[in-house]
Amino acid sequence: MEIWLNQLLQWLALPQHGLSTVFVVSFISATLLPMGSEPAVFGLVKINPELFWSAIGVATVGNTLGGMLSWWMGWGTHKAVDRWRQSSTDRRALKWLEKLGPKACLLSWLPVVGDPICAVAGWLKMPFWPCTLYMAVGKFGRYLVMTAALLWLFPSS
Repeated sequence: MEIWLNQLLQWLALPQHGLSTVFVVSFISATLLPMGSEPAVFGLVKINPELFWSAIGVATVGNTLGGMLSWWMGWGTHKAVDRWRQSSTDRRALKWLEKLGPKACLLSWLPVVGDPICAVAGWLKMPFWPCTLYMAVGKFGRYLVMTAALLWLFPSS
């Protein structure tokens, strides 16, 4: 297992496979797995400043596709499970998300709660393509602001 993991990490090394690494990390980090993709985006842009817009675009696409997977997981879970026990807080949160509709997916950029919002949107059977559009807008904004801010904080020597 250790050899396989080392080979995977070498293949994903930024200088050789930068944009593919950003895509994979962004995709995985948008699922319910606890992982952040900003360091990969920042690292690539720091090494190759000319890839700023490419990295932002690839990260946005990867993260949006991961959010879409979370939506489908939520939708599938809803079909598989009739009901779960709800606390009053759960019901309030669900009502709030239902009230916002697909626009709630704009918040998919938020740490901790953003990825579950995509899954809950699927659970609530919100329209897939509007949710995807709002996810993409939110995630693009996050990558643009975070990467620009990090480049401003850590300028090239």
